Amino acid sequence: METKFANIRKQNFITIVEVNNAPANALSSACIAELRSIFSMLAEDDETRAIILTGAGRFFVAGADIKEFVSALGDQEKGLAMAKAGQALCDEIEAMKKPVIAAINGPALGGGLELAMGCHFRITSDTAILGLPELKLGLLPTFGGTQRLSRITNMATALDLILTSKQISGKEAANLGLVQLVVSQEELLPTALLIAQSFLEGKSMTSVTRAVECITQGYNENISEGLKREREKFSELFLTDDAKEGIQAFIEKRKPNFIHS
Repeated sequence: METKFANIRKQNFITIVEVNNAPANALSSACIAELRSIFSMLAEDDETRAIILTGAGRFFVAGADIKEFVSALGDQEKGLAMAKAGQALCDEIEAMKKPVIAAINGPALGGGLELAMGCHFRITSDTAILGLPELKLGLLPTFGGTQRLSRITNMATALDLILTSKQISGKEAANLGLVQLVVSQEELLPTALLIAQSFLEGKSMTSVTRAVECITQGYNENISEGLKREREKFSELFLTDDAKEGIQAFIEKRKPNFIHS
């Protein structure tokens, strides 16, 4: 796939998507559209079992393209279209059945932090800054920030970060539960790769994808709906070759040889 706003490379069934829209990796409408196409393609790619999302250069993603906001002033329909596109990107990442890790290598502000919050797992470098400054523009977070931040952390934290528009360090983000891990810049990508590998090693993708689906979809449902999905996905696995192999390998005290079907 030819890309203009991202670099894509693969390593041991892990695909690294690097947002590359200089100078600050802003989420322009064209960049958002391309990222949506990339994730749609990776969802169907048998050679991709986990995804790492990061940024090229000094930035993870510095936010939306402010220049495009100017063209929407006085036009509510344009504003609505921007919001829908950004929300769709983050929703589609969150709905991926393959695990998606955000490796936050630099500033993740506004739409950049919202993009990271759409991922399943977040690692940040110890030099990165994170924040939702939209209120300073007379706007508000609209790529899911007002909803996901309170779900990932809590309502008080969401109100604090959004209403103050303050920027926080990776360590502060970890203390709030916004990211799972803080490492040095040099260790960021190697650590993300190790974590992605730990999600996959010794496991069948038939189980991994169903587990991700149950967790992410169930999070916004009531527990009875989530439990219904859980038992349906569990029962489906008894029809797979990998369940047969995994159970037999356990009985025979050997490593399973999964074929991911």
